[in-house]
Amino acid sequence: MRITITVRDDNARRDGADPCELLRQWLDEQPELRGRTRRQTAATPPPGEMGVATDALLALLAPGGVAAAFAGAVVAWAQTRRGSQTITVRQADGREVTIVSTHVKAMDAAQTAELARRLTADLMSPPPAEEPTGISGPAPRPPE
Repeated sequence: MRITITVRDDNARRDGADPCELLRQWLDEQPELRGRTRRQTAATPPPGEMGVATDALLALLAPGGVAAAFAGAVVAWAQTRRGSQTITVRQADGREVTIVSTHVKAMDAAQTAELARRLTADLMSPPPAEEPTGISGPAPRPPE
């Protein structure tokens, strides 16, 4: 499964550190995730389409333990940040989950585990079925 991660630092970084690069380094420190993330270079999107943000990571995850390790690592990283960062995890089909570091800092261990479990479930869930485009069956009759 291919996902894109963007990190927006809601406070101006005075130290010049790139939060997206800091997250990439954090993820690479996890044995299960080492080598599964890389920087996504900004490319000019085709006309009429939105492109990937300049500061983005691309992650290739496998179902099961790797996705769970990724979710836990992202939540843990968000809890260690100063200020406020917004981390958006976007799947190839456009579904996305957003985590704001200021919302997760005060979570206890049980809440942190539950958030990581929900993120894993979101990553592993299949895309929603497409809505039917037409009506099938006989047309309804007007009342008599």
